[in-house]
Amino acid sequence: MQYEFYKNPLFRVYAEIEDGCLTMKTGGAASPLMKKVLKANISIFDGEKPANLEADRLIYSTWMPPIPSTGFDRLVKSQLSSMLGKNIPDQVTISITEDCPNNCIHCALPDTKNRAKLAPETVRDIVDQVLEMGTTFVIFDGGEPLTYPGLEDLIRYVDPEKAITGMFTSGVGLTEERAQSLKAAGLYSLTVSFDSAYEEKHDYVRGRIGVFKSAVEAVKNGLAAGLLVNIYVVLSRDNVNELDELYTLAADLGAHELSFYEIVPTGRWMDHASEIMTPKDMRKFDSFVSQAREKEGPRIFPIPQVMRTTGCMAGRKWLHITPEGNILPCACIPIPYGNVHRDRVKDVWKKIRNDPAYNAKCCLMRNPEFREKYLKLLE
Repeated sequence: MQYEFYKNPLFRVYAEIEDGCLTMKTGGAASPLMKKVLKANISIFDGEKPANLEADRLIYSTWMPPIPSTGFDRLVKSQLSSMLGKNIPDQVTISITEDCPNNCIHCALPDTKNRAKLAPETVRDIVDQVLEMGTTFVIFDGGEPLTYPGLEDLIRYVDPEKAITGMFTSGVGLTEERAQSLKAAGLYSLTVSFDSAYEEKHDYVRGRIGVFKSAVEAVKNGLAAGLLVNIYVVLSRDNVNELDELYTLAADLGAHELSFYEIVPTGRWMDHASEIMTPKDMRKFDSFVSQAREKEGPRIFPIPQVMRTTGCMAGRKWLHITPEGNILPCACIPIPYGNVHRDRVKDVWKKIRNDPAYNAKCCLMRNPEFREKYLKLLE
């Protein structure tokens, strides 16, 4: 079966599944030229294992609309526009509440102590604005979003013809009934955070006993409800030696995808810039990713590797809204460029895009010059 990524009268990009992996192919009169132009984009997919295959559609990743779908068509359109210099926030994370039962060591959300929440009408207005801009992935985050009354109503409000919805959770509170309720509301993907494959260590990082068990149950309940489930790991020096164990955990639980993000010195970790991953750590990670592609189990989404091709996505592909309404280039950069209570998202996005910093080749929060200039932090 062929899965159509893009098609016009002169050019098409499509995928076939061979030995469980995608083989990207092109066709049409303009294929020789366009294949060269789109080489980097196509390489991200070629040879990769999909997160899931359904009867009539390809789920390449839990982070991306299914193929085919109108949401994916919108994503392709935004990618083509970005090649012409016009970027839109493909992925918008809305932290709807600061409430959280955990106390994570590396939490990126500032400790404002006021337990702010975004009102439902404010969230709906944000959704309207970003969908109009072209966003294709709306993520509800926190704190712990499961503590927010009316979460299902917010998920239901996102037009599935335009964007998919996701939720980041520690898993606390995700019962069988709640997972079914979220699925019925239209939640597309569930992302459950793990900091370690070992219960005691995970609970320590999360600041509370019992979180590991909750995370495991959340994965099981999400899968039972028919949700796409992604396990999300913040990669650090403390867990880089657990890569095989984390993969085994994800495989044993039946997760569709295992995503890794490199720890960022921000939030409670702001003063730990000297403790980011070393080149040796990253070589270990790269080796693991290569080996894991050959294993039976979930798809690996190695965000640090992807960003070597795409560059930093803060303020270029990503946008983040805090519970106070502040509009940030991403969840890790604590620089408000506006606030949803007084500014239009589109205007703030334009302001961010006018700042040349947000075309970076690597994570800005790991860049000493950026930290000194924008955050007044001397390393």
